[in-house]
Amino acid sequence: MTAALTLVRLRWALTLATLRKSAWQTVAYVFAILLAIGTVIATASAAWNIGDWAAFVQLSPDIAPINVLGPHGIVNTVVVILGASITLMVGLVQIMLLGEGSTMSPRKFALYGIPDRELQFGLLLSGLSGIPAITGVVSLILWSLVYRAMGPAVVLASVVAAPLAVITMMSVSKLLLSLATTLVTSKRGQGAFYIVIVMLFVSVCQLPNILVNSGAADNMSLEAAWGAANVMAWTPFGAAFQLPYDVFVGDWPAFVLRIAILIATWIVCFALCTWCLRRERLTANAAGGRTVAVKGIGAFGWMPDSPSGAVSARLITYLKRDPRQAMLFIMPVFFVVIFALQSRGISQMVWGAIAMSGWMMPITESNGLAYDGRGFTMQVIAGVPGITDRIGRVRVFAGIAVAYLLVLAVAVAVFTGDWASPSGLLTGATFTALGIGFACSSLGLAEITSCTLMYPVASLDKPFSSPQGRAMAQGFFPLVYMLGSLLAMLPTGVVALVLLVTGVFDGLYWLLIPVALVNGAAALAAGTWLGGKLMDARMLSIVVTLDSFASLQQ
Repeated sequence: MTAALTLVRLRWALTLATLRKSAWQTVAYVFAILLAIGTVIATASAAWNIGDWAAFVQLSPDIAPINVLGPHGIVNTVVVILGASITLMVGLVQIMLLGEGSTMSPRKFALYGIPDRELQFGLLLSGLSGIPAITGVVSLILWSLVYRAMGPAVVLASVVAAPLAVITMMSVSKLLLSLATTLVTSKRGQGAFYIVIVMLFVSVCQLPNILVNSGAADNMSLEAAWGAANVMAWTPFGAAFQLPYDVFVGDWPAFVLRIAILIATWIVCFALCTWCLRRERLTANAAGGRTVAVKGIGAFGWMPDSPSGAVSARLITYLKRDPRQAMLFIMPVFFVVIFALQSRGISQMVWGAIAMSGWMMPITESNGLAYDGRGFTMQVIAGVPGITDRIGRVRVFAGIAVAYLLVLAVAVAVFTGDWASPSGLLTGATFTALGIGFACSSLGLAEITSCTLMYPVASLDKPFSSPQGRAMAQGFFPLVYMLGSLLAMLPTGVVALVLLVTGVFDGLYWLLIPVALVNGAAALAAGTWLGGKLMDARMLSIVVTLDSFASLQQ
């Protein structure tokens, strides 16, 4: 227990030391605190208003009797389903976005001889003492205001359930991360697992929209929804959120059994995490993975025999082996599937996935040099000009984007049946041109931001880890890029607005085809040129920055 409490104090000592050292980290921490306060206030306000609304509906004689607050009612069903979804999402976010932090990583304590159980317990406590966990506990405690009309016993049960739910979320997320980092050791396995996690995360986020927009929710009754919630309430994901209702109906055996399920889940998660920790220690330096024999020189054999061709070949080699950028090739198809499920037969909505895919595809290139890491140093030593590097990278990404979007457009045309009518083909051509325009303009901006707005990324060998430092940049710079890439297509937006205002959009929307293509090509050319100039001016600074990023990945 002493070692565990020492780890908690160490976590906060390191946090305070980081805040004193870095002004950006202090700003990020202030934003995190403000976000936490906003979450708590929003939860309290929502709980109070929902409680008032539920009491009004239950007591008003003018409204048909609706089971709102009672067992199996609207609030009960929504809370259990939403709570179970949040528990699952916490684990997915931990793996996909946050990863295993390098500061309190178990690897950092390998030399200190701390017993595995004490170390794992200390890491769990340090996680529960952070701002996210504290915010979650306080928010769920304030959520008990919803049940104030159901009696003090129900409110007290909700208060007790709050820390139980947060401990379960933390335990599940720690287990998923431990299993991901310990059992998935090969690079190919890590890449495949990372893709599965990202797709699962996006699917869970889009599931409510799919149910509503596809019409599946229109025919779903409260009884059917409660059937799903009842199943979740007997799992570790939703058990804590059903406890207030067990107290309300006096179902004490169910109350005790659900708490037993939660405690058993904590024990199993803790035991498996400890096993993963011990296994990783015993096999840390063991040789793993298969030796891959490569014949020939790969992309270097068919790319142009020039410095820019060498840059392109090196980039292609990296992309083939980098699971962190693999979603570049998966998400466009996934977007089409998601949009198709919500389209209700409206083909324009499916075509919208082409435009969104073009906008999203270059997002990894907006921080492309960070993914290259120290490999970029070799290029600097060779004296490759910035414009040559930018041309080499643009050749690859632009080629992939244009070819990918054209093939995807053909598939969408066949799926929607728009290939059979001139109007459908014209609509498809317009959205495809918009997608290509977005891809080119976004890529042009990416060639600028990758030289300036750089932030650390996970190591290629540990895609589930999270580099500590520059947290503000990791969250803010991608947002700047996303907004800037929209502004790069402003001329196309202005033309579309003029067509709408003048009332001729329906007849002349095809004018967006040449406008979008010219807009994208111009933005790409300008971004490539300016990116090359910035790289020449900042080349040594970029090398120093990439070296610091590499140290954060250790």
